[in-house]
Amino acid sequence: MSRKVVRLTLDHLAELPGPCRECLFWELDPVRRQRVEDAAGEKEAWLSEVLREWGSCGRVVLVDDRPVGYLMYAPAAFLPGAASFPTAPVSPDAVLLTTVYVDPAHAGGGLGRMLVQGMARDLIERGGIRAVEAFGQTRAPGPRAGACVPPVGFLGGVGFKTHRPHPVNPRMRMELRSTLTWKDEIEVALERLVGVVRPRPKSAQTPAHRSTPGPARKSTRPPPRKVTGTARSDQGRA
Repeated sequence: MSRKVVRLTLDHLAELPGPCRECLFWELDPVRRQRVEDAAGEKEAWLSEVLREWGSCGRVVLVDDRPVGYLMYAPAAFLPGAASFPTAPVSPDAVLLTTVYVDPAHAGGGLGRMLVQGMARDLIERGGIRAVEAFGQTRAPGPRAGACVPPVGFLGGVGFKTHRPHPVNPRMRMELRSTLTWKDEIEVALERLVGVVRPRPKSAQTPAHRSTPGPARKSTRPPPRKVTGTARSDQGRA
């Protein structure tokens, strides 16, 4: 069974499992949500806008090339629905994680953690983003918040910590580097170490240059003795 995480694209949208593929809880404010007639079309238009103006805003986990889970994130400016939370707004140095969903048939296999790590790597590579924040949910999903608000238990399990407490919807925060595994950190450290070590062979050539004057000194010693010169002059006379 193969498992991999890929970028969310418009082609994935219609294939996503779960109830959130047509949910506009985050993408629109409550007033505009009530006026929408084509939820799927509105969701596609939103995703297209974010991809065009900001870049990748989601990850999809594939099991044997079939989507079984996904995650979405974006700056708060693209998510007006977040303003309805009592612990809003999101910190200016963070992006907002909105939706995390894994098919129940694949739950417990670490796919949610894979999605979070894929998101973190994307944001780290972009630079300028220190953290990810999310509005957690301590109760079972309800009609007001929908099923698109991640549980506090899941967020805590993948590295989020409470940033602003609330009995129902605490705002939680995760520093991006904390999502990298120990192995990832070692790989990064080795890459940096290799970058430092590589220049050393060039400096190692310095002794070779130092050794070059050595033979020159030896070769200059015989002329003062005139041993070679005398031998050559005698042969010339003979």
